[in-house]
Parts: sequence; structure tokens; C-alpha cells
Amino acid sequence: MIEELVYDPTPYELELPLGLPEMVIPEDNPLTKEGVALGRKLFYEKRLSGDNTMSCASCHNQALGFTDNGKAVSTGIDGVAGNRNAMQLINLGYGFSFFWDGRSKSLEDQAIEPVPNPIEMHESWPNAMDKLQADDEYPSLFYKAFGTDEIDSNLVAKAIAQFERTLISGNSPADAFVNNTADLSSSARLGFIIYTTEKGDCFHCHPVSNGLYTDNLFRNNGLDETSLDSGLAAVTKDPNDLGKFKVPTLRNIAQTAPYMHDGRFETLEEVIEHYNEGGHASATIDPLMKHVGTGLNLAPQEKQNLLDFLNSLTDEEFLNNEDFSDPNL
Repeated sequence: MIEELVYDPTPYELELPLGLPEMVIPEDNPLTKEGVALGRKLFYEKRLSGDNTMSCASCHNQALGFTDNGKAVSTGIDGVAGNRNAMQLINLGYGFSFFWDGRSKSLEDQAIEPVPNPIEMHESWPNAMDKLQADDEYPSLFYKAFGTDEIDSNLVAKAIAQFERTLISGNSPADAFVNNTADLSSSARLGFIIYTTEKGDCFHCHPVSNGLYTDNLFRNNGLDETSLDSGLAAVTKDPNDLGKFKVPTLRNIAQTAPYMHDGRFETLEEVIEHYNEGGHASATIDPLMKHVGTGLNLAPQEKQNLLDFLNSLTDEEFLNNEDFSDPNL
């Protein structure tokens, strides 16, 4: 009987690495140890999919910065491929809109979408809830986290969002360098200079100053003269947003290949070359793409320096944190 359980959730205190800002937690979904633990379990729960074979983690592998195992686009339970690359799940609690096109305005809203999506997990929420409700463990876990053993999709989304807010990365060699607690190789130091000056012109959209290596905005970075994917414009219905996509964080970027919204670039070298060549001009090209048509003109060694700095953003502690791993293993 559920009456023998006690609803007394324990506040979860985030441990923020040096250099990261405070995180704003929604008042209607405070972090608790019980909620985070439940969200972690649900993140790896395959019964949320129609054939019980796919979980959130199926397309978001921790060892790869919570991306999809080197795939340009993900494939759902029916073998149908999507049209966008699975975004990394890193420092999500600092975001204010989600997906490449920003169609979800909260982590809770984002967590609702993959389950009923016909090309992803392809399960109705009522069916998924019935499976969880019939489980021996889940009703009591929901009671401990939310004070009710009646499971619904909103509570599932809240729990997953709580867990995702704990996926914090900020302990890479680059962080130690920026925080003056350790040094980088001479090549990576030169890469840092290129990154943080107009020479490489990376820092405007991927700022070091906020600790996030993204401004969390939407920009057209010159991938195409005519975008086949309308991006943000599909959400806003504003033609001025055509071809704009969310700026991803560069944290753990060496682990999250392939790159861009469609996974078109297989390596970081290709990404660097895209900007070095200048990209493609279009009506909605971002004003910060100042080198369209001319390129950065980085020398081969300078490109290697920049690559070495990007590699220094790898946070091994994050990639191997047991608190983020499958609790069933």
C-alpha cells in the first residue's frame, strides 16, 4: 500500500564547477534527490518506446557527450531515419529553448516529444504510462519524488528534466587553463588565442566568458546558399529566421561527431575548414559571419592549434560520471 511510504523529498544541491553561472531552476519542478534518481532511471527506460527497445539513452550516449554514436541522424524503432543530428545533452539547465529549431521552451516540454514521435520512440503516452504503472517499482518511486503513485506524462517529463539539469560539464583541461589552475600545451594555448580573437572568430557565438561555450541563440552560420531545412523559421514562421539553428556548446566537442544540424561534417577538421573557407552567403546569414566570401585564411599550423584547443574542452569526468550512467547496470 502506498500509505506506508513517506513523501519527504530531499533537496538536490547542484555542484557547479568554477566558471559556470548559477542555474535557474523552475519553481514548479525543484531538484530533489528522489526526482533526479527517478529521471535517471526513466532516461534509460526502454519501455517508453513502442516495442520496448529504445530509451532516451539509445540516441544519447554518455561516453559521446550524450550524442548518437557517430550517426549523422538517428533512427527510430521502425527503422525510419530522422532529418537532424541528435544534439548533445550538456549543461541543458542553462538553455531557454531546445531542439535545433527551438520548438520547446523548457526541458519539460522537450522531454514530452520523443515518446509519441512516429520516427523516434513511436509510443502513445497512455500505453507508456500503463507499462510504468504496472511495474512493481515505479509507482513508489513516483510517490517519493512527487507525492503521488498515479503516473502521468507530465511527471515523467519533470523527472527526466530534473536528471538532465544535473548533466553539468565544466572540468576540462581548457577550464583549468581559463581558471589558472593548470596549463595547456603550447599548441592549444595558441589555439585559445585564435579562438578568442578575430583571427578565429569563434568566441562571439561560443563565448568563453559565460563558461558555456554557446550563447544559446539561433544563427545561420553559412552552411548553404539555400537552406533545405528551414530551421527556426519553421517554428516562428518568420522568413528572416530561415536556416537559423541553435548554437551548440563546444564542450566535449571532440566526442560529439558528426557536426551541424544534419551531421554533414564528420570531423572537427571539416568544421574548421568550413569557417576557414568562409561558408555561403544568404539573405539570413548571421552578421557575425564576417568572413563569408573571404574566409579566415588560417595557415595549416593555425588550424591545428585551434583543433588542439577544441580537444582540450573534453571533460573526462563528465563523460565517465557514474551518476549519469545506466542505473540498471
